[in-house]
Amino acid sequence: MKDSIRPAKLADTIAEHLEQLIVEGSLRPGEKLLPERELALRFNVSRPSLREALDKLERRGLLHSGRGGATFVAPLLGQSFTEPLHAVLSARPETTLDYLEFRTEVEGAAAYYAALRATDVDRAQIAKRFEAMEAAHGTDDPQDEANADADFHLSIYEATHNVVILHIMRALAEMLRKDVFFNRAKLYQRTGVRQLLLTQHRALFDAIMAGDPAAARVAAESHINFIRDALVEISRADARLEASLRRIAGGDIVAEK
Repeated sequence: MKDSIRPAKLADTIAEHLEQLIVEGSLRPGEKLLPERELALRFNVSRPSLREALDKLERRGLLHSGRGGATFVAPLLGQSFTEPLHAVLSARPETTLDYLEFRTEVEGAAAYYAALRATDVDRAQIAKRFEAMEAAHGTDDPQDEANADADFHLSIYEATHNVVILHIMRALAEMLRKDVFFNRAKLYQRTGVRQLLLTQHRALFDAIMAGDPAAARVAAESHINFIRDALVEISRADARLEASLRRIAGGDIVAEK
């Protein structure tokens, strides 16, 4: 009896191609796919085969349908992962240091692999995001600068070509934006910190563009450690001030001798 080789079903081939684009990060969470008719023409396939492929990916949680029948890319790590974590971190400010400890390791690894693996396309994107961060720095708008900061770091994650780093940090992207904004609001209390943060990002950018993994890791870890240490010192200073104010206010509830 001869073994027979069955050709792959067209819908499965389409689904595998789209899945690869999602996993490698070419299709980003929240992005809207072309309308079904245009997408079928782009792939040169029939609409029934395309629809079957889209349905398959939707059942697997890689795509989801929106208003008007539009199809969107779903996050690989959904809200069931990020929302409870964000709620815990928001309710317990002391966990900020745990998050920064985690980021120190991830940012160091991401910078290392980005410097090692970035393609010309990746480096162009990182440069574009860095230039946007420099421009935001000149506006004196903390929120714009925070968003540009987060986008710069996300471009580094994409350049790692490590799908685990990419998708975990993409899932935490909103937390990253809020965390960056909080950190900047605190850090800006110190004279010269805004320029120092930009200088640190420049060192990270230069190391990645130069293809120096060791220097990139050091730059990334030093950047996050600076933020952590500065926040600890600011927190201690706030605590000392509050203690001083309590000592003054305490006299209002003490009976005169």
